Amino acid sequence: MRSEMDIPDPIRRFVEATNSGDNEAFLDTFTADAFLGDWGASFFGRDEISNWNQSDNIGVQANLRIISVAELGEIYRVRMAVTGNGFNGEGEMVFTLKGGRIVRLIIT
Repeated sequence: MRSEMDIPDPIRRFVEATNSGDNEAFLDTFTADAFLGDWGASFFGRDEISNWNQSDNIGVQANLRIISVAELGEIYRVRMAVTGNGFNGEGEMVFTLKGGRIVRLIIT
């Protein structure tokens, strides 16, 4: 388990951009060909991830708080507490990082 001081930069920036409502910074955390899966719904590339961001993340004033981070090589299993005008509660986000960005994010 990692402390907040050890959170990989792309994940830290993902949380900060979400919490500050910065759409551009949020999208910049992803590679151009990134994949995001949210409870079975699939989003490919930054354009589709931007749409998800507006309907399920920054667009509903989501606020994220990292509870725990487990590292599995380039994969990070992150337990998050989420509040806002959409989903509220705890969930898991599994990030795959490549070149300082998120290449794959699965939300469950």
